[in-house]
Amino acid sequence: MKCSVIVPVYNMAADGKLEYCLDSLINQTIQDMEIIAVDDASTDDSLKILQRYEADYPEKFRVIHYEKNKRQGGAKNEGLKIARGEWIGFLDSDDWVAPDFYERLIGKAEETGADVVGCDYSLVSEHTMEIGRVVQNNTDDQTGACDEAQHRKLVMRPGSMVIKVYRGSMIRENGLDFPEGIFYEDNCAGTVWMLYCRRFEKINEPLYYYYQHDVSTVHYISEGKCRDRMKAGELMVMECSSRGFLTKYRLEIEFRFAEVYYITTLFSYMSGVRHRKLSFLAELRDGMKKYFPDFQDNPYYLREIGEEERKLASLHQKSNLGFYCYYIALNTWRKWRSR
Repeated sequence: MKCSVIVPVYNMAADGKLEYCLDSLINQTIQDMEIIAVDDASTDDSLKILQRYEADYPEKFRVIHYEKNKRQGGAKNEGLKIARGEWIGFLDSDDWVAPDFYERLIGKAEETGADVVGCDYSLVSEHTMEIGRVVQNNTDDQTGACDEAQHRKLVMRPGSMVIKVYRGSMIRENGLDFPEGIFYEDNCAGTVWMLYCRRFEKINEPLYYYYQHDVSTVHYISEGKCRDRMKAGELMVMECSSRGFLTKYRLEIEFRFAEVYYITTLFSYMSGVRHRKLSFLAELRDGMKKYFPDFQDNPYYLREIGEEERKLASLHQKSNLGFYCYYIALNTWRKWRSR
């Protein structure tokens, strides 16, 4: 089997989203592939749709159903257990891919000897194969043989996992999987997986279509999702430590943790959660001090994080209440200025 594509599915039956995603897989130019759709305890008609595709395409379509929701990481892990492909891909069930997506990526891998190949993606708000706003995912200077310098770049910016194919032997031989029961599982797995990549390549074209809609994970922020992102950051550090990477790549892992666990969570929480709590801000601050107390001196942090974010984070590290009051006052003033 050349390729296995794992599709976690949860309540995607409405508006033809799931069918559009699955049709983009059924119509791939590469024929030697299996589609493993994992229904993660959907409460709508998603399972019925999947079972229809399984009946119509028994030679390539397999359905797994679970009564208890495992979140995307758990669903992907169940797919990995039965995947037979030489290459493994993942597709979010509200997105879709170009007809030659897997043929192009696998072809690039076989041409170059890469373990992982990615591409760019297109942001779209309707079901179409027309290219929308193109987003570069990974950069050309990250490609090639993965020596220590390349791994440092990939730890900091691993890029999205759904726009990549992974050599199956790399996954199986190193026991790679996803955190279960949380959102943002890729924030952990993406970094860890790339540390096992011996050669990374990419195609500078948007072959993946990322569907923008209101119910997407990224459009709804809650305290629970902020905690999931924090958990993903903690698990990343634990995985890197247990696998012997933390000492060698400490600065890069520290930066990645500070970005995922702290900076992104801090500002998404303040801007997206209605009922904010000082106790949560204290927990976030204390967690950062526990894992990397000197993160503000990290050279990548100083280079990659904006000056205003650094100043606000520094204030937060000194005083939860001071940060909270200043942040609210600053945003109130900016809203008043923009009227």
